[in-house]
Amino acid sequence: QVQLVESGGGLVQAGGSLRLSCAASGRTFSNYHMAWFRHAPGKEREFVAAISWSDVSTYYANSVKGRFTISRDNAENTVYLRMNSLKPEDTAVYYCAARRSPLTTPQAGSMWYNYWGQGTQVTVSS
Repeated sequence: QVQLVESGGGLVQAGGSLRLSCAASGRTFSNYHMAWFRHAPGKEREFVAAISWSDVSTYYANSVKGRFTISRDNAENTVYLRMNSLKPEDTAVYYCAARRSPLTTPQAGSMWYNYWGQGTQVTVSS
């Protein structure tokens, strides 16, 4: 069992930055692929970014590529999402997700992940 707790959300003006954190506990964090998803009102949950357990590979949705950066600190059992140049369309609840897998590449589908945090709200004003 893995417990995930997100933090760092808030209200920011367009063009601003935020850094989300996801603290993990319960199992060996370094064995887990990690990802961020977001869910905006009236829309389906959307993949944002993922990072492999090895910290070698990162993946991004086209909508955030070049603006967001996912990283992890296995010593601190934490994964981060640095969000720059925020836009109003980035407004959503952001969720951290985890899965332990022998695959070297994390997946973008939400159904692939079996541990989820409670989410943190990000609101970008225009």
